[in-house]
Amino acid sequence: MKNETLLILNNASVHYGGVKALDEATLSVDEGEIVAVMGPNGAGKSTALKALIGLAPLSSGSVLWHEKTILPIPHEMPGRGVAYVPQGRQVFKSLTVYENLELGGYSLANKKDIQNNIGSTLQLFPALREKMDVKAGLLSGGQQQMLTIGRGLVADPRVLLLDEPSLGLAPKVVKEVFEKVREINEARKIAVIIVEHSIKSALSIAHRAYLLSQGRVAYEGNATDVEKSRQLEKIFLAAP
Repeated sequence: MKNETLLILNNASVHYGGVKALDEATLSVDEGEIVAVMGPNGAGKSTALKALIGLAPLSSGSVLWHEKTILPIPHEMPGRGVAYVPQGRQVFKSLTVYENLELGGYSLANKKDIQNNIGSTLQLFPALREKMDVKAGLLSGGQQQMLTIGRGLVADPRVLLLDEPSLGLAPKVVKEVFEKVREINEARKIAVIIVEHSIKSALSIAHRAYLLSQGRVAYEGNATDVEKSRQLEKIFLAAP
């Protein structure tokens, strides 16, 4: 029995001025699935995530949640069950680790739920427990990345959107981040769409992958099939 399809970007186009950042692109994520979105710089990867969360208005196409068309509004999406972790480790540097995590639960009406979710998040990221009273700006790059992911989890999402989580991190830390993403998926049954330039890291944890080129989906398939195919060379190296 096929798992339920949770979130769909359907035949979507996004224009920035005269530039077509997305061109009739369709991608989706099913319950319990990790989907990697890859492609060269300027392929439209981050725009696809922003379109799903409502940060990049669609010129055409639609976003579907549980197979129903919605108008994605960024501050409402956590309440629906979709959390977005932007690239660049965007923590609130002057706030403590605890305060950053607490802000992740702004869509939850019950304060007890926020506390419970912070507790379960700290089980995934025990290193943060020792830093609860430390200002986020004083954390290492890897700890800040863990915090941004953890903050997204406090809303208890069904789908987690991750934009370039390995950006600017040392290889050892990148490995830790991807291990955590796999653990989040397996332990919490949270579906993940991950935009990532580290192809090997992304394919090591993904079930399916989309390859984007010039705003269009050039290839879609199982992660193992992508590795075996010549699509990566064709798209990244313009090989014939």
